[in-house]
Amino acid sequence: MKIKWFGHSCFRITAENGTKIVMDPYHNMLGYKLPQIDAHIVTTSHNHVDHNNVGAVKGDFVHIKDSGVFSQEGIDFKGVQTFHDNVSGTKRGKNIVYNFNIDGLNVCHCGDLGHLLSPEQIKEIGKVDILLLPIGGRAVLDAGRATEVMNQFNPMVVIPMHYRTKALGVLGFIFEKVDTFITVSQKEAKNYKELDVNVSNIKDLPEIAVLQYK
Repeated sequence: MKIKWFGHSCFRITAENGTKIVMDPYHNMLGYKLPQIDAHIVTTSHNHVDHNNVGAVKGDFVHIKDSGVFSQEGIDFKGVQTFHDNVSGTKRGKNIVYNFNIDGLNVCHCGDLGHLLSPEQIKEIGKVDILLLPIGGRAVLDAGRATEVMNQFNPMVVIPMHYRTKALGVLGFIFEKVDTFITVSQKEAKNYKELDVNVSNIKDLPEIAVLQYK
């Protein structure tokens, strides 16, 4: 599969058979601009404007936005309810973590996760090979708690999201940099424009794969 990051928490995963999944498309904001993208499946972790711009995605796609178990285009999805904060959603509401199997690997998109996961939630989400993890703090996990969640899952590869980049300009101060997460986690990291990963080469990848917005 190929994994492309469009900034913030938005990714497109293209399976070996061409199936495209877009996750958390945003309204243009915070300095990011979403290009024209098409998909067969779109997932949204919660109904905030920086994660729910489904109208920007082209194509006759299926929109997955709830917790539960789903099967689309031969891909099995599991959505597990979590929260956008560490006070059971009192401040920022609910959030859905999606784990799905594609090309023999389990990819987990954490959305705007704001808390450590319980043993029951970890069990419900299941095995994770590739973890798409918010790390920037403020409204989501900071570097320290993101490292703890990473260790809860013990994935083969972590792809950071929702952190400070140059695209944010003067607004970037509200989030931590990816370097903070790398330092705290004490894991090997490498930069990529796009990640091409499969069951054969995933063991050769670093523990943290930093994707470039542009």
